[in-house]
Amino acid sequence: MHQIGVVGLSYRHAGVDEVARFAVPRAEIAARLPELRARLNAAEILYVGTCNRVEVVYATHDGSAAGDSRPDVFRVLAGRDSQPGEAARALRAWTGEAAVEHLFLLACGLDSAQTGEQEIAAQLRDAWEESRTARTCGPVLDRLIGEALGMARRVRRMTARVRTPSLGDLAAERVLRHLDGAPGTTALLGVSPMTRRCAALLHRARAPLIIVNRTLGTARELAQSLSATALSLDEFRSAPPPLAALVLAAGGSGPVLDGAALARLSAAARGTGERPPLLIDFGVPPNADAEAAQRAGLDRVGMTQLIEAAQGQRLAQLLRLAPVRAAIDERLAHLRAELATRALGPRLQELRVRFEEIAAAEVARALRHELRTLDAKERAQLERLGAAVAHRLAHLPLAGLRAAAVHASADVVEAFFAALSSGRDRGVAVKEES
Repeated sequence: MHQIGVVGLSYRHAGVDEVARFAVPRAEIAARLPELRARLNAAEILYVGTCNRVEVVYATHDGSAAGDSRPDVFRVLAGRDSQPGEAARALRAWTGEAAVEHLFLLACGLDSAQTGEQEIAAQLRDAWEESRTARTCGPVLDRLIGEALGMARRVRRMTARVRTPSLGDLAAERVLRHLDGAPGTTALLGVSPMTRRCAALLHRARAPLIIVNRTLGTARELAQSLSATALSLDEFRSAPPPLAALVLAAGGSGPVLDGAALARLSAAARGTGERPPLLIDFGVPPNADAEAAQRAGLDRVGMTQLIEAAQGQRLAQLLRLAPVRAAIDERLAHLRAELATRALGPRLQELRVRFEEIAAAEVARALRHELRTLDAKERAQLERLGAAVAHRLAHLPLAGLRAAAVHASADVVEAFFAALSSGRDRGVAVKEES
């Protein structure tokens, strides 16, 4: 696991605006991945971007231990070199087992703004597919992401009887409070895990819905399952219908609705005598500029407010998910042992062969000298006995090395083999002198 690294930032230590500064628009990810891989001198890499986090996951090129790659990630994502100490302040880094643990917690929703939410697993799977399409993912990250998504599936089974929370739930609750039982249409702009969850809850509450997307076919597909209306983004921008609420979760490097579109949205509601719609904006960067929304007389709830609302429930959710944390620790221990043993396998085989060679050489020496009078049958029995004793004697150090590989660092294990090799070389020199 030592060759795995993660660099990123999230709502946990940075504001939404700071996350947006490092976010890569969906359309640019495929082009940025090779650049990131080259900058980090990595063999494999993938990028995960959500409404409240940015993560770069990589595996080193030569299997060496991952180091602090924050300055390199900063350069590619921010588009400039960092000032002294700036990358360390802006970004967080995990390496080795800590990186694997972070990815497991991420996939299982334990590091999410809404603790325990399951949309992040789908977003991680999408990031994996993008990386594989860009040919920047390989066997190491394939195994790692597969393990993380496997843990997420296990968590879903463990919590099957409990409704898992989501920021989409908070958005739906805000909309329903805003409606307060009155009739009113809600539009959802962008087809994402968040808008799908929010739309399902609003549909269950019998709220009329409009699905808006850049690609009309995608909007129609979701709208059909919700008995909703579908509009293209261009249609919506130019002639927005009267709305009670609008939920935005579209990708992009800037606002999806400019000041003119927001003004038309406000005017459409006022033209029917209704108050301007409530805006709930999941965009990072924002899909609707806060100042432009204010000028249009629109009440806007952004990611910062949604995250603050979710944090009030975090402790209770973490206590509820304590068995999930225990399952992650258990899987990490299993994976640590498996990978350590696999990496040590060739060295263990080398040690076993060395024991057998030493025993065979000593038996051969004895048969040439003090035991030269033995007949062929006795010689064969002695050779078999020597091989069996060598095999038995090798078992104890091999078992100890397997345990050391799991609990000690790679340097400790390497030091053992270096000392063994040095001792073997000295023994050969003494034998040649004699």
